[in-house]
Amino acid sequence: MTTGFIALDGERLELLHIAPERRGRPLVFLHEGLGSVAAWRDFPRRLCDALAAPGLVYSRRGYGRSSPEPGPRGTDYLHREAHQVLPALLAALDLRAPLLVGHSDGGSIALLAAAQAPPGSGPHAPAAIAVMAPHVLVEEVTLAGVRAARIAWQIGGPAGKLQTLLAESHDDPQSAFLRWSDAWTADDFRHWNIEREIEAITCPVLAIQGHDDQYGTMAQIDRIARRVGGPCRLLKLDRCGHAPHREQPAAVIDAIGTLYRALDTADQSA
Repeated sequence: MTTGFIALDGERLELLHIAPERRGRPLVFLHEGLGSVAAWRDFPRRLCDALAAPGLVYSRRGYGRSSPEPGPRGTDYLHREAHQVLPALLAALDLRAPLLVGHSDGGSIALLAAAQAPPGSGPHAPAAIAVMAPHVLVEEVTLAGVRAARIAWQIGGPAGKLQTLLAESHDDPQSAFLRWSDAWTADDFRHWNIEREIEAITCPVLAIQGHDDQYGTMAQIDRIARRVGGPCRLLKLDRCGHAPHREQPAAVIDAIGTLYRALDTADQSA
């Protein structure tokens, strides 16, 4: 694995390359609303090793060791990442027909990216997406989870471990947390909904949700299955909260592996 940075539109993004010498289809990992390269821990490496695939993990602006965000977030921040930053990054690194693996906010970004760039629209369009605990609309349970996280942040000290955890993986943990929590609790964000947009998705989709997710219900992935235009498989996990890749890694790796190998089979038969 090699770490580094890339300059993109005047911003510096933190990168982690996993086995770039491998010739298989690349996996690109899109982190959650409080995530980063480091916050993924060892899951990207484990998944890439299981599939003998190369991988790319990156921290978005304002996260990890990447440049600070240039200004306050609007309700379109996930769209901007999916429609502008991610395509530019894939093109700059020439990552062709990747499988996008997104968690939470990253899952929503993957959905928007797949809707914007269907297979065949360009060499860097995603061939498939695997999304864990994604959001396509704002639920009350989501807002309650964000409010609870904000209380934990404000408590600080031993009673609020969140500050310590974020300080381990972000240059500016306070900014990372407040921009995320402020965006999701803003009045305008209550009406955020991407259900109509994801109808344009034609690539294969794997959507994973835990039954005990404190930030969303099964309605999120059920709506994805009803809306997307391509094949969609749902994986609903018992005894699993908001981080399936940490709480049920074997099941997640197996499901993503099935999706990945199906893409290779389809390529060989084309």
